[in-house]
Amino acid sequence: MDQRRLTSMMEIQSDTGRFYIKEQGKNVAEITFTSLGNDVISIDHTFVDSSLRGKGIAEKLIRKVIDYARTENLKINPACSYAAYHFDKFPEDRDLLH
Repeated sequence: MDQRRLTSMMEIQSDTGRFYIKEQGKNVAEITFTSLGNDVISIDHTFVDSSLRGKGIAEKLIRKVIDYARTENLKINPACSYAAYHFDKFPEDRDLLH
């Protein structure tokens, strides 16, 4: 199965402080964030099941947080290593850094 079809079949869901993907009732990917107050959120944790790694899923999850932050006029503290990596790799998103 190609990557586009795989990720399009997996719906990213949201809940308070997280975006996630469930497959057969099990969380297979998630990104969590908490409010630090003063219009700042901290990305605390990113997880992708080992069977799905390398398919761009973590990137899709972080993009959901970035879209949320832009919509809500929030800044981001990239506390988890993947979030820090993302902001190093994509300078166009650094305007969101706190």
